[in-house]
Amino acid sequence: MPQQRFPKIEILSIAPHAISFILSETDTSMANALRRIMIAEVPTLAIDLVEYSENSSVLNDEYIAHRLGLIPIRYTPDGSVKGGDCNQAFLSHRECVCYDRCPRCSVEFELDVNFDKVNPTRPDQERGLALTVTSKDLVCSNLLVSPAHFLNEEEQDRSHDEGISIVKLGPGQHLKLKAIARMGISKEHAKWCPVAVATYRFWPIITINEEACNMLTLEQKQELVDACPDRILELDEITGNLVAVENAYEMATFTEDLKMTQNAMKKRPEDDDFVTVEHSTDKFVFSVETTGAMDAEEIVMSALKVLKDRLNYLAAEVEKLKD
Repeated sequence: MPQQRFPKIEILSIAPHAISFILSETDTSMANALRRIMIAEVPTLAIDLVEYSENSSVLNDEYIAHRLGLIPIRYTPDGSVKGGDCNQAFLSHRECVCYDRCPRCSVEFELDVNFDKVNPTRPDQERGLALTVTSKDLVCSNLLVSPAHFLNEEEQDRSHDEGISIVKLGPGQHLKLKAIARMGISKEHAKWCPVAVATYRFWPIITINEEACNMLTLEQKQELVDACPDRILELDEITGNLVAVENAYEMATFTEDLKMTQNAMKKRPEDDDFVTVEHSTDKFVFSVETTGAMDAEEIVMSALKVLKDRLNYLAAEVEKLKD
């Protein structure tokens, strides 16, 4: 019978736009399942339909629709400031019983920017420049839903625009449209993907053979330190012994440079290594960065819910087969 596992999560760092955590006491299959669910199966909102009233900009309708679809749409539950899971608030438009669309399965945005009307209100030094239409110009019918204009305050401070750029307008140009956002998953289209980055690394197991290292000179030990391009080793200032650096798990890349340097130092090829760096098979370091559609911790929680639902469904189907 397979050994029962009890996976654990330890948070290393957390921010609205990024989270880093350790997943332990499980195997690669579970780690990869969690990663793939975060990328492809966490539901979010994205603009899926665009109806134009007027477009005299330099970009055609399809190009603007594509850019609108890639703007992250953020759902903030009532009473919260976090970008949350929209799965409880909305239905997929394929599951909704309405004829075309309704507030239960869609969110409506309107955009109406006329260069000739806006330009007189701009500062004098900007009136001769093109007008940038951004995500700030999208007006939503649902107070709990809005475009994610910036990932964080630092990005907002660096930006020259008030939101995500859509198109630039010149004299006599006008853009008016209605955009419909729907809930979906990125397995269907990448615009519904809530993450910009979702990766994991194997936790490094660094073993230092103290007995063998005692036979090395200080210069040889320093050579081993310098042989690591990822700098996972250092010399203890007091004892002169080789030790692993405190944040070695962040930098270990499992290169062969250390192995080759050790082999050159050995008196016999069959001698034990001075330092070994191996992959852990049950401990993984995850790094997740969001697009802004959801807070990072909400993405992880939503992915765990999806995984749990899938496993419960599988268990129910297996029970049916037994009957």
